[in-house]
Order: sequence, then structure tokens, then C-alpha cells
Amino acid sequence: MNHTVSDFIIRIKNATLSRRKEISVPFTRVTREIAKVLVREGFLEDIKEQKIGKRKVLTIKIRYRKRIPVLTDVEIISKPSLRIYSPSKNIADLQRRGMYTMILSTNKGIMTGNEAYKKKIGGEIFFKIW
Repeated sequence: MNHTVSDFIIRIKNATLSRRKEISVPFTRVTREIAKVLVREGFLEDIKEQKIGKRKVLTIKIRYRKRIPVLTDVEIISKPSLRIYSPSKNIADLQRRGMYTMILSTNKGIMTGNEAYKKKIGGEIFFKIW
């Protein structure tokens, strides 16, 4: 597991493709904050922190609408080999008016592209989700 953000989001994508309702992923503060943003945006239903043995895990419930997963696809932007940063003025152009949601890491925490644009904060673009 080289890049925790990529691993986390791909696990969620694979779970939606296999129609699973609940998954467990390794706990980190970054993945917890990303999961909170995805719950707020309506892609996930619920998250819970649990301790299994000596390890902490996040148990994630995936949101479905009429037995179809809300999360359709994910595109990872920043990778360990190439980090992509964007100033606040470019975020609106990258967001493309609601076709997908961008998740960013800013100095004020992890947030969506729209929130970062409204607060005029730039940051590292983790991924696009739709």
C-alpha cells in the first residue's frame, strides 16, 4: 500500500462494482476525512471507526439508489510520483460545473472543489468522483 488515498478510493470503487454494501478499510486520519466528505456529498451512507485486534479500521456503508450505486466512477489525479496542485482560480474551470466532484487537500482540511473555490483556497487535487 504505497498511496493510502488511491488505495482507499479504489477499494470503494471495486466494492461498488461488486455490489457490496459494506467494506472495511485501514484507518488513517486522511481516509477518515475523505470519507466524511464523501458522506456529506452523498456518495457514502455512513462511516464507523472500529478496532479489530490492535488495528483500527473504517467500516464504510456504500449508498445505493434503487439498487444502483450512487458512486459511478473515480479518476485519481495526484499520484505519489506526480502531485497535482491547483490555485483557487483554476478550480472552477477544472470542476466543469457539476459534472463531477473533485476532492482536494487544502491547508484548511480536505474539501470538495466547490467548497475550496468559495473559500478561495487552492490545494492538492486527490481525485474526481462521479
